Amino acid sequence: TFLKVFTNNVGDFLALDLGGTNFRVMLVKVGEDEERGWKVETKHQMYSIPEDAMTGTAEMLFDYIAECISDFLDRHHIKHRKLPLGFTFSFPVRHEDIDKGILLNWTKGFKASGAEGNNVVGLLRDAIKRRGDFEMDVVAMVNDTVATMISCYYEDRSCEVGMIVGTGCNACYMEEMRTVELVEGEEGRMCVNTEWGAFGANGELEEFRLEYDRVVDETSLNPGQQLYEKLISGKYMGELVRVVLLKLVNEELLFNGEASDLLKTRGSFETRYVSQIESDSGDRKQIYNILSTLGVLPSEMDCDIVRLACESVSTRAAHMCGAGLAAVINRMRERRSQEVLKITVGVDGSVYKLHPCFQDRFHKVVRELTPHCDITFIQSEEGSGRGAALISAVACKMAACMLTQ
Repeated sequence: TFLKVFTNNVGDFLALDLGGTNFRVMLVKVGEDEERGWKVETKHQMYSIPEDAMTGTAEMLFDYIAECISDFLDRHHIKHRKLPLGFTFSFPVRHEDIDKGILLNWTKGFKASGAEGNNVVGLLRDAIKRRGDFEMDVVAMVNDTVATMISCYYEDRSCEVGMIVGTGCNACYMEEMRTVELVEGEEGRMCVNTEWGAFGANGELEEFRLEYDRVVDETSLNPGQQLYEKLISGKYMGELVRVVLLKLVNEELLFNGEASDLLKTRGSFETRYVSQIESDSGDRKQIYNILSTLGVLPSEMDCDIVRLACESVSTRAAHMCGAGLAAVINRMRERRSQEVLKITVGVDGSVYKLHPCFQDRFHKVVRELTPHCDITFIQSEEGSGRGAALISAVACKMAACMLTQ
């Protein structure tokens, strides 16, 4: 990621956060604090991205983003100021510098043409220039995992891993500089974005993938890609459950062998239903209501089977995700030759935050698989946006240091 040092820099910074169907603009004020060294205040505005901007051209998407920035600057009466901007961009990118990243491929339902293979910061700068009604200094582009890690680092200096389990799933960690081939220098550590959602493209996950996973993958926007992510993330969890339920219906084990047209429709079983069904108190009321909205009138046995299907899919997601994180943390311990590694993991994302059991199942597996590590998990608040602004503060400091050298 070309991010090595975490130093604070006082001032006002803007952050953009693009990682799903919602896009966030944030103003972050970093000030000094006697007790903790610094304090951070934030103001933000959420904008939803229209379907035609997600799947049209890169120019349309980035023009819309520039329009949102313009609106935000107007609302906060800061259009006259040229502020440093940190951009959280949560898609697979090949970093060439802290402010230069080439989009490798879109994920999570985005398909804007003309962006893949191009520098994302350049596309943003061009859109700002086309508008011409404000100026902006884009100083850093980071992934949401990195932004989450930095945001949590300001709370806990042991935070050296960032993870997202939401629409997508990914992690970053601090690697020993001596092992990072792309940059010179042996001393210190470098933040590495794993892009682990893409794991499995060379067949590594075949023994774990089930027929349901293959159906979900084949009907997705990016067949054969992001296979590990498809086992875990919120983008696919509800759809996986739906495919499992249809199989049970076809075998006449559910709903008297009859599925409604809605249940047969791709995407109709939303991931939030999985959380709601597993939150059911035991009277099955919540499960019954959800299935009714999908055009099914279930028996008590049907409700119990649906709950079991949800639990199976979400538990596997937690276990698969836990195995990935354990592998990263064990590697960190080995590289540092430490008998016991004490580390904090900053986590963000809707599945991690909102599913009633995901956290407990996930934490348990990670700890079982890392017997020589002492792991603390902290939940990121406003992670991606605040982290991006804090990274722009770091980038400004880094640039200032380079100018004085």
